[in-house]
Amino acid sequence: MIRLRNLLLTGMLLTSIVTMGQEINYPDQNVITTAVPFLMISPDARAGGYGDAGVASSPDVFSMHWNPAKYAFAEQENGFGISYTPWLRNLVNDINLAYVGYFHKFNDLSAFGATLRYFTMGEIQFTDNDGNPTIIAKPNEFAVDATYARKLHQNLSLAVAGRFIYSNLTQGYGGQSGVETTAGIAVAADLALYWQKDVNWFNNLPATFAWGLNISNIGNKISYSKSNIKKDFIPTNFRLGPRLTIELDEYNKMSFFADVNKLLVPTPPVYKTDENGNPIAIPGGGYEIAAGMDNNVSPITGMIHSWYDAPQGFSEEMSEFNVSFGTEYWYNELLAIRGGFFLEDKTKGNRKYATLGVGIRYNVFGLDFSYLIPLNTTQNPLQNTMRFSLVFDFGKAVTNTGTAPQ
Repeated sequence: MIRLRNLLLTGMLLTSIVTMGQEINYPDQNVITTAVPFLMISPDARAGGYGDAGVASSPDVFSMHWNPAKYAFAEQENGFGISYTPWLRNLVNDINLAYVGYFHKFNDLSAFGATLRYFTMGEIQFTDNDGNPTIIAKPNEFAVDATYARKLHQNLSLAVAGRFIYSNLTQGYGGQSGVETTAGIAVAADLALYWQKDVNWFNNLPATFAWGLNISNIGNKISYSKSNIKKDFIPTNFRLGPRLTIELDEYNKMSFFADVNKLLVPTPPVYKTDENGNPIAIPGGGYEIAAGMDNNVSPITGMIHSWYDAPQGFSEEMSEFNVSFGTEYWYNELLAIRGGFFLEDKTKGNRKYATLGVGIRYNVFGLDFSYLIPLNTTQNPLQNTMRFSLVFDFGKAVTNTGTAPQ
C-alpha cells in the first residue's frame, strides 16, 4: 500500500512538472542582441569571399579581426591594408564600414598590429513627441585596436589585443524620452591562439594544417545615458576553426576553412506573463523568469552563463553556434578564386548566405572583391553589394634573431 501511494505521488509530481513546462510560451526566435554590433561585421573582402571564415586562414593585414595571433606567422615584414564595406545599400547610400590595418614583424618570433574601424550611419532626422523634425544627426562608431603576437613554439603563437570602442548614436539628443544621452565608451581585449604545421597529404602532396582560437571583445558593458541605469553587453565572441592548404603543384594550391562562432553573451530568458501577456514585475525591479537565467549580470559572469543559460536547454544552446565554410584557390600567387557559406539557426537570426570572391596580387600590391548571395528570404544588409579591400605587403619577414622554441 505504501509503495502504491509513493508511485501515485511520484506520478502526480511528474505530471505537474510536465504541465508547468507546457505552460511556458517559448518565442519562435530568441536572438541575442548586443551594443556596437559593427564589431562583428567582416571587415575585409578576402574573408568575405569565403563565407566570413578566418580564424585559421593564412596571415594577412586583416588578421586582427579574425585572429591576431596569426601576425607572428606572417611571411612579410610589413603589411598595410584598407577595406570598404557598404551597408544596407539596397535602402540607403550613406551607411558604410571603413577599415584600416597595419602590422610589423620585429623578427621571426614576434609582431605588432594595429587597426582602425569606423562605422557611419549617415544622416538621421530626429523628431519630437508629435513627430515634428528636430535635429539632423550623423551617428557614428569607431574602434581602435593594437596587438602583440609572439610564437611560443615553432608551430604555436599567442596574441593579446586591446581595443577602445566609441559609439555616438544620438549626438547627445534625448529624443522623446527627454533623458540626456551620451556617447557609449568601452574598453575590451582579445585573447588568441594560432597553430600551424607543414604536413604531407595524399600522394605526399605538401600541405599546411592550421587551427585558430580567438575570444574577442572581452570588456565592460556600455551605456548611452549619463545615469548609467541601463548598460548593454558588447559582442564578446568565441571563434574556433581549422584550415588545410594543399599545394597541388608548383603553381596551384587550394585551402579549405571552417569557423565556428558563439556569442559569449547571456541568452534572454523567458518571462512569466499575466493574463494580458505582460511580464510580471517583481519587487526591486526586474520580472519573474519562467525559463532561463537572469541576464542582468557582469560581463565575466555573462561569459560563463552563456554556455548553459538558454531557456530551452541544450538544444537551444547548440543553436547559438553559427558556422562558416569556405575554400580558396590560388594560381601562382597571382590570382585567387573564393567561395563559401555562412549558416545560422532560424531561431537566432536565420542568416544563411553564400559568398563569392576574387583576389589579385602583383608585387607588393593586392586587391580583393567579394559578393554575398542570400540563401533564404531573410534580408541581409550586404546583399547585392560588392565589397573590396586593398593591401600592400612589404619585404620578407626578418629572421635575424633565431627561431621559436622547439
